[in-house]
Amino acid sequence: MIERCRDEFPIRLMCRCLRVSTSGYYDWSKRLPSARQRDNERLLGRIHALHQDSRGTLGAGRMQEDLVEEGLTASRNRVARLMAAAGLQGWPRPKRRGQRAQPALTPPGVRNLLARDFSALEPETKWVTDITEIKTQQAKLYLCVVLDLFDQRILGWSMHDRQDRQMVIRAVQMAVWQRQEQHPLILHSDRGSQFRSGDYQDYLAANGLLCSMSAVGHCGDNAACEGFFGLLKRERIYRTTYPTLDAARSDVFEYIERRHNPRMRRRRVKQDQKFSALSKQSVISG
Repeated sequence: MIERCRDEFPIRLMCRCLRVSTSGYYDWSKRLPSARQRDNERLLGRIHALHQDSRGTLGAGRMQEDLVEEGLTASRNRVARLMAAAGLQGWPRPKRRGQRAQPALTPPGVRNLLARDFSALEPETKWVTDITEIKTQQAKLYLCVVLDLFDQRILGWSMHDRQDRQMVIRAVQMAVWQRQEQHPLILHSDRGSQFRSGDYQDYLAANGLLCSMSAVGHCGDNAACEGFFGLLKRERIYRTTYPTLDAARSDVFEYIERRHNPRMRRRRVKQDQKFSALSKQSVISG
C-alpha cells in the first residue's frame, strides 16, 4: 500500500499510520525479487504465450500439461493461481443435452471389436472415425476424421458440404496411404448410414481393415473421436464465425495439421522418452 501511494502521501506519514518502521519499508523496497517470484514471472510469461497461441482456449489443466511437456515444473494449482491473478481463463465446455440415436441395422458379420478399449500399444492397430458438422454463414460443412488411438493423431480427414459415403471413404483413404504395416487393423465407427454403405464396407475389406461398430445409442463406444471433436469445437469452432465454407476448411486444416497433430507428436515423444528412462533405470537397479 505504501509503495502504491508513495506519490500521493509522505512515506513517513504512511509508515506511522500503518505502524511500519521507515527503515523496514526502505529495506523491503530495495530487496531483490525472490527465486520463487522470478520463477513465477518466467512461468507467467510462458503462460501468456501459450494462452495467446491457443486463442484463449487453454484452461489450467491443459496449460499445466503443455508447460510440463516443455520441461517447466509447475503444479496445476500453481498454474491456476497464476492464471487467475493475470485474468486468464480457458474456454469452458458447453453443456448440451444428448439426443437418443435411432436404431440402425449392422452390416452382416460386423460387431463391436473395440469394446471401449481405447488403449493401443502400437501404431496402426486401432483407428476410430466419425463425422461432425460445422456451421458457416454460407452452409453447413461436414468433417470426417480417422484417429489413431496409439498417439491420438489425425491420420485422415475429409470435408464436404454433404455427409455422404464418398467423404468418409476419402478420409479413410488418406489414412491408408500413410499406413506402413499390413498387420490386422481395427477401424471403429458408429452406425451412421455412410459407414454401413456397401462402398465403405467394400473399401475396408479390400484394404484389410476390420470394421467395428458401436452399439445403438452408445456414444461412449466412440469416445476418443468424440473427444477430439469436443476439443476442436471448444478451441476453434465455437469461438469463430465462418463466413464461407472455404474459411471453415482453412481454419480446420490449420488446427489439425499445425496444432493438434504436432502437439500429439510432442506428447508421444515425451512419453516414449520417459518410458525408456524408466526401463533403463529398472535394468540397472535389477
